[in-house]
Amino acid sequence: MKRDLVLGSSRELGTVGLVAGLSGAYAGALLTCSGLVAAISKENGGAVAAFLSVVSTVFIGMALYVAAVVISAGVATVIAGRLQDIATLRLLGARSADLRRSIARSTARISWWGSVIGVIGATLATDVVRLILVSGDHLPSDADYPWFSPGAVPAVLGITATGAMAGWVGSRRVLEVSPAQALAGTAGARTVTRRAGALRVGCASVLLAVGIALFGLAMVLGERGATSGFFVAFVAACLTSTGLLVGARFVLPALVAGVGRLLGVDAAAVIARRNAVADPARTTRSTLGLFIGVTLVTTIASGTSALQTSVDSWHGMTAHQRETAHTMLSVASTVTIMVGVVSSLIAAIGFVSTMSLTVIQRRRELGLLRALGFTGGQVRSMITKESVAMSAAATAAGIGVGLCYGSASAQALVGMETPDFVWGMPWLVLVAIVLAALAVILLASQPPARRAIATSPVTALRVDT
Repeated sequence: MKRDLVLGSSRELGTVGLVAGLSGAYAGALLTCSGLVAAISKENGGAVAAFLSVVSTVFIGMALYVAAVVISAGVATVIAGRLQDIATLRLLGARSADLRRSIARSTARISWWGSVIGVIGATLATDVVRLILVSGDHLPSDADYPWFSPGAVPAVLGITATGAMAGWVGSRRVLEVSPAQALAGTAGARTVTRRAGALRVGCASVLLAVGIALFGLAMVLGERGATSGFFVAFVAACLTSTGLLVGARFVLPALVAGVGRLLGVDAAAVIARRNAVADPARTTRSTLGLFIGVTLVTTIASGTSALQTSVDSWHGMTAHQRETAHTMLSVASTVTIMVGVVSSLIAAIGFVSTMSLTVIQRRRELGLLRALGFTGGQVRSMITKESVAMSAAATAAGIGVGLCYGSASAQALVGMETPDFVWGMPWLVLVAIVLAALAVILLASQPPARRAIATSPVTALRVDT
């Protein structure tokens, strides 16, 4: 089965290659830097290498999780715009299972090449930086530095497998397309049955309830000085995160609708608000990755901020010890936030790509609006406001959840040393997140808006979607 018949042009799957390349570059740089640090620490290199290997695996795993969400959403968006073509293929005898395997193979192939290029590029760049630092006596010259990390091979295989899995998950809509829809000239929108919706809501509610209860237990254990408190908080975060992901289809569109009501009452705002939530599945796909990325960065920053505030209330510490603790926490916060930013960047790329694809798939609708009297400025405003509603809702939700996660985890870790519950409020990071969200809005709305305006109404109405 040719990929072009199922997924369209390579441009529509450019996000898969970009995300895979970014993930590969991230893995290559992280693994090479870990090997570099382990080589410098020769006196206890074995322990350092083992520790850095675990940390690198965890961080790469987080990036792969976000990448899987983004790739799955991108494939699902492409499939949603090509349901009529897929229905025609089904009419001609193609089986849905064969179509899904074709999609999985395509995403795996693109992920393979993207990850290989990313790993090689990042490894070479890191080696060049290391040579410059060694030549300038900023790093020891007698250390046995590795030129290439063996862990890069499993990383490439992991990214490839992630791409294949995400392509398979994102293409599940293919199973719902029947040959009869091609004969009818339609490929109906996906609906969720009442039973399936109730089951999803029930599972999400149970996971959230159990997770919140475990967060309470973690903070109690932290107050009593039990070291297990932080582990319980980690389990609680996993459960509540799973609950949020399961119920995201019902929560995120509602948040987007709420933000959309703040955009105004003019025609462009009203249509933008309706478009933003017209397809709850599309709304969830567009915003989920961004929500996860913002939550990750905010959790790290909030937890570190809460610890920074808690240090000042600890008894029995000298001024020098407090200063040392603040410095260590600042360094750890900077490193972990930068690691989290990579996942957020992957999520932002996914959001921009999804918005662009949906605008391309709605050219006929935009052409109809232009034919009915909408000006180019109104179309641009409509697309921008739709992007604002989605990104603002995802960013606000991510900040709120991240502040709760970070503060509760810090309390579970050092609750005994802190008189009261401390909210970690990293204002600089929050401001940076808001500014980054504004940049994402511009990137997600302006290029597709320009393309929509550049297309004449007559040409747009001729597009067969």
